[in-house]
Amino acid sequence: MTDYAEEQRNELEAIESIYPDSFTVLSDEPTSFTITVTSDAGENGETVETTLKFTYVEKYPDEPPLWEIHSQENLEDSDMEDILTLLQQQAEENLGMVMIFTLVTAVQEKLNEIVDVMKNRREEEKRRKEREAEEAEKVAFQGTVVTIENFLAWKAKFELEVAELRRKKQKEEEQAGKPKLTGKQLFERDHNLDTSDIQFLEDAGNNVEVDESLFQDIEDLDLDDDDPDFDPLEMGSDED
Repeated sequence: MTDYAEEQRNELEAIESIYPDSFTVLSDEPTSFTITVTSDAGENGETVETTLKFTYVEKYPDEPPLWEIHSQENLEDSDMEDILTLLQQQAEENLGMVMIFTLVTAVQEKLNEIVDVMKNRREEEKRRKEREAEEAEKVAFQGTVVTIENFLAWKAKFELEVAELRRKKQKEEEQAGKPKLTGKQLFERDHNLDTSDIQFLEDAGNNVEVDESLFQDIEDLDLDDDDPDFDPLEMGSDED
């Protein structure tokens, strides 16, 4: 007849010696304890950790112990589900033998795998960002490929911008432009316009030099101003 209590005591002593810094007894009746399992450090020193709680049942190891995740660090929900599934598989494979060390070792390996996955994810994210940067650089260098869709969109936008510019220009011209005034409107604006013109002519006349010798014999000419056929030009031609 199997002495379950004896096997459990012996295993408990062995577990305490293997994990002296992470093993903690919670109760004696039933026997319950925790073991903290930490992964190996990753490339950048990152680790994941879980504290497993085990409780012996009366017929352990012919029946599996009870277990739960007591606490965890840096683990996602999916990781914890994987750990619980792993414990179930290992317990079924090791029925009839004390199995706490085997269960803890399996979880330790799983945590190391999780750290490796974190590393791979980080590296893949880095490569993805590098690819995106390269693609962005190519697009900036090559320009945007013209398709019917983006050409029509550009054309519609361009036509709107041109129409807006024309509207603004027309509005500015209307605001800044002055209507062309008629002569009457100019006169009504400046009542001195007529006298100013006369003054201009007088000022211009003062500056004209007249050769008086051209008119010395004009009184000796027999000019018949009353003759309707009188033509000074013909007289000039006769004298020649």
